[in-house]
Amino acid sequence: MAQTAVQDKAAGEHKARQNLLLGALGVVYGDIGTSPLYTMKQCFDSLGGAISATTVYGVLSLIAWALVIVVTLKYVIVIMRADNRGEGGILALTALALRSTSRTGLRHRWILTAGLVGAALFYGDGVITPAISVLSAVEGLKVAIPVFEPYVLPITCALLLGLFVMQSRGTGQVGVFFGPIMAIWFVIIGVLGAIEIVKQPEILRALNPLYGIQLLTADPYHGFILLGAVVLAVTGGEALYADMGHFGRLPIRTAWLRLAFPALLLNYFGQGGLLLANPEALDNPFFRLAPDWALLPMVVLASAATVIASQAVISGAFSMTHQAVQLGYLPRLFIRHTSEQEFGQIYVPKINLFLLVSVIAVVLGFRSSDNLGAAYGIAVTGTMSLTTILALIYMVGVKGWNPALSVLLFGSFLTIDLAFFAANLMKIEQGGWVPLFVAAVVYVVMSSWLAGRAILVAERGRASMPLDMFLKNFNPARIARVPGTAVFMTGDVHSVPTALLHNLKHNKVLHERVVLMHVETEDIPQVPEEKRLEMLHLDHNFHIIMVHYGFMDEPNIPRALAQCRMLQFRFNLMETSFFLRREKIVAAKHAPFTRWRKQIFIVMANIMLNATEFFRIPTNRVIELGGQIEI
Repeated sequence: MAQTAVQDKAAGEHKARQNLLLGALGVVYGDIGTSPLYTMKQCFDSLGGAISATTVYGVLSLIAWALVIVVTLKYVIVIMRADNRGEGGILALTALALRSTSRTGLRHRWILTAGLVGAALFYGDGVITPAISVLSAVEGLKVAIPVFEPYVLPITCALLLGLFVMQSRGTGQVGVFFGPIMAIWFVIIGVLGAIEIVKQPEILRALNPLYGIQLLTADPYHGFILLGAVVLAVTGGEALYADMGHFGRLPIRTAWLRLAFPALLLNYFGQGGLLLANPEALDNPFFRLAPDWALLPMVVLASAATVIASQAVISGAFSMTHQAVQLGYLPRLFIRHTSEQEFGQIYVPKINLFLLVSVIAVVLGFRSSDNLGAAYGIAVTGTMSLTTILALIYMVGVKGWNPALSVLLFGSFLTIDLAFFAANLMKIEQGGWVPLFVAAVVYVVMSSWLAGRAILVAERGRASMPLDMFLKNFNPARIARVPGTAVFMTGDVHSVPTALLHNLKHNKVLHERVVLMHVETEDIPQVPEEKRLEMLHLDHNFHIIMVHYGFMDEPNIPRALAQCRMLQFRFNLMETSFFLRREKIVAAKHAPFTRWRKQIFIVMANIMLNATEFFRIPTNRVIELGGQIEI
């Protein structure tokens, strides 16, 4: 019996690993896995369409070594070591990098700014990626059946709408559903490429990095522009890191090294071999790899794969939003966890709607993948550059890596990142402004919320009464105490909550037991249950409870109160009242905050999710006391 139980457990663990591996294929590698649809064509378009052995070898060499250095070496091997207890993404990395400095000072401010800019750029990329991926696949219909050309945009919009509607089911189910499709996709594109390589084996010469270097140096201007197209081959690298919390480091690495990476290399080299033999195939080298009878099935498969490709940045945006809310960079939003096994799998309705509207607008505005190619790449290369800088700060300042060797390693990564970023800056007028505009809007929102919260906290501090002074002057004979427990949610346990003073002023009573509860978000993904609570007992039956959560934890105040039993402090929810502050924030005439940013903060503060719902407090136990505060 014991042996059977062990075998069943091992079988269950193996199945779980396989599901994670399949899910990683479906969610993480959809973006980078569909880049062969448009990358080669964009590269030769940037060279003016000139096809020769020199240009084909050079382009392939640059693509191959970009995949090796940027994705395999930088992200899969190095950057994924900079995980915040299993969680990835630029905000998780920013939290790690901030450990190398104090909370005050210019260094802290610069690191935080870099993290916010990187996060904003990721959202900008999240708008472009689904649009260009799906549009480029559906355009294959024009190759297979030219009469379908007028229907390309409607079909693209319908597929994108279906993808965003599916998000509410959770990335776990989406990943398991999409995983087998992406596995088939990688196998087929690898086989198609391998068949062409067998026909044109000399194409393997392009593995020599000298061909890429020679192409860049022979005509530096056009070579520089070419880099802006080569980067399209690696644009899924940042999503790979951002989605690490969904599936874990090992499944992501395994899926890349065993299937995704080899398949991509084979397909790119197959396209290169085809262009050497038939330069006319440049109109769509990816679909020209397939025999005529397989064109329509390939369009269907490519459409499915590109819908899946969008999942990587969508799920990454969900994770980043959750982190931003918990770290205080965005107002409280409704966030639903969609898996009991994988805590990182979440759904954020407002972000989903924002991305859907933005993506559809981009598709209708640009109308073709060629036009969108100019808008693609600038946001993700900016995020890649900032990720490299923050990883260097963390590895040297916190992990204790050798400074000289680290600067050499990350300096090499940063040189490549900045070269790609600078090349993409050339495309701002052609459409690169779109992701930059989205990123600028997101950065203004995040920075305004962060600055507004700081001003609000300072203003509350000036208007508050120190708790020790209140307790020192507390006169039990003058204040009536009623049975039960009052829990006052507060951002500062050293001051008397405004709600407590209002209750005392208007109702002239206090509960016989008063608890000041403060929720603190740590710079780690999850806080262990045994470290969740801190408790301090004060005079006059006043108590302070500090509840600690990680930036990927889900706050749940009733559950935290239940844990207090472990500290011999019991709550009966039917005898407990929660007092919350409901403030009306108004703009002061004179304040260190520009008027338009102040208005942005006030609007966000008014529409954010209320504390009752966010902290899972029973609504029938909540008492809200209002007030007004100027900022």
